Amino acid sequence: MPQKIIYLKDLAEPWRKELEKHDMIEYPYYATLADVSKIEEGKDILLKDSEGNKVSYIPYHRLIETVFQSWREVSAYYDALLSAIGDAVTGVNQNGEIVTWNQASEEFYGYSWKEVMGQSITQFFKEEAIVLKQIIRNGEPIERKYNQPMTDVHVIINATPVYSNGRLIGGISVERDISDVVRLNEELSNTKAYIFNLENKYERNRIYDPFDKIKGKSRIIRETIAIAKKVAKTDATILITGESGVGKELFAEAIHNASHRSRSPFIAINCGAIPASLFESELFGYEKGTFTGASKEGKKGKIDLAEGGTLFLDEVGELPLDLQVKLLRVLQEKRFYRLGGNTPIPVDVRIITATNRNLEEMIEQGKFREDLYYRLNVISLQIPPLRERREDIPELLSLFLEEFSIKYGSPIPKISSKVMSLFLQYEWRGNIRQLRNMAERLIILSGGEEIEPRHLPSLFFQKGLEERKKEVFSPSDSSGNKEEEKIRDALKKTFNNKSAAAKLLGISRATLYNKMQKFGIQSTVESFER
Repeated sequence: MPQKIIYLKDLAEPWRKELEKHDMIEYPYYATLADVSKIEEGKDILLKDSEGNKVSYIPYHRLIETVFQSWREVSAYYDALLSAIGDAVTGVNQNGEIVTWNQASEEFYGYSWKEVMGQSITQFFKEEAIVLKQIIRNGEPIERKYNQPMTDVHVIINATPVYSNGRLIGGISVERDISDVVRLNEELSNTKAYIFNLENKYERNRIYDPFDKIKGKSRIIRETIAIAKKVAKTDATILITGESGVGKELFAEAIHNASHRSRSPFIAINCGAIPASLFESELFGYEKGTFTGASKEGKKGKIDLAEGGTLFLDEVGELPLDLQVKLLRVLQEKRFYRLGGNTPIPVDVRIITATNRNLEEMIEQGKFREDLYYRLNVISLQIPPLRERREDIPELLSLFLEEFSIKYGSPIPKISSKVMSLFLQYEWRGNIRQLRNMAERLIILSGGEEIEPRHLPSLFFQKGLEERKKEVFSPSDSSGNKEEEKIRDALKKTFNNKSAAAKLLGISRATLYNKMQKFGIQSTVESFER
């Protein structure tokens, strides 16, 4: 909140001898109005210089006028800010009584400012749905949490405690409405499958954006796409990181299709799916008669096939060390040798790699070459997990349901609000791949009827989804190396994404930072964390 600095000396009048006997409150000459910790009725303010000499004084009535004028200005800014914010803003005091309620809250929840101000928040919302009560109880902020404060109302909420002079005096929350997104999914579920076919035909015939295949309107995925579009215009090598199932290959292919190499091949190879003994011939090819069983004509490798285009190496962390050296040579010299060959073959190919492993940790363990890492990591692109873009779940689910309704010739089922609530709360450790598999399961098992909780597997109903977090980290298990080990493991699994690691551990991000500092844990992996 903007506040101008008001120096007490600017309010003061010259000191007069006849004031000697007056009882005054003393402050330094260069103190500000913000330094005034108490005001006693009728008492003037005495200002002294650094040597203790009486310099000037502020009459009590002038001090009060200035305080009120400053308060009015701050209140004007505060009111304007609340009116300008499009999200619902709610504030409560330490007793849970509403003290802040903006216009967006009135429109969102249907209660006027006059109705709610000074009233307990429990009069308007279910106890278990009030995040601000939890904030006051725990004194810790909450980030991007899904909440359903009222029937048919779905929000993503950020909330933080409010302190004054080190004392907790209340909490404030900002809630973004995603109810329309959820309702839109229910409406779209009635759409006939042939519309999906028409859209596909339209996509094939129009001039399209390669990144249109990456669905989602959340801020974090839009920003990730924006970065990918920028790097697509270059030939720089790219290292794509992210958990399994987030869509790393989809991003790699979109980058290729948006580049000047789009008319040349996009060749993908999974480094973890090919035995080490066969990988060299698969990547570089071989000359005729190189080994028993080899083709008489020899064979081109994946690098050959990608000439002029893009070679995508998925799970690059699984690449054997001896092949890492040869890949480094390709990057440095722009040429390679086939297995059994002596003639260098020039190559024009862009290399994009991806991994769900911590390559820097592998470097320390001697499992990955540092020089290759820096060659591959010219541009780093981290794909966010699905739990950090929950507002995209309805759109993605609708897309997958349409896809599998066509595959199995089944009508698109409706999704009940209870099921959608469960989906928005679930952690989705398998990310988009897991959501897609779940959509296929629902199409097969529902028989076209409305999807209810009974159609979901038991993992959605394990007592308190938070219990799974406690299995990773328990506050009571806070001694010695175990706690440090679990924090390091969580950071490793989330590629040092602090928000994701904190959620995995079941603690706040502020607590995570404190514990990292306590154990001397450094953050070294580059990420696009928000």
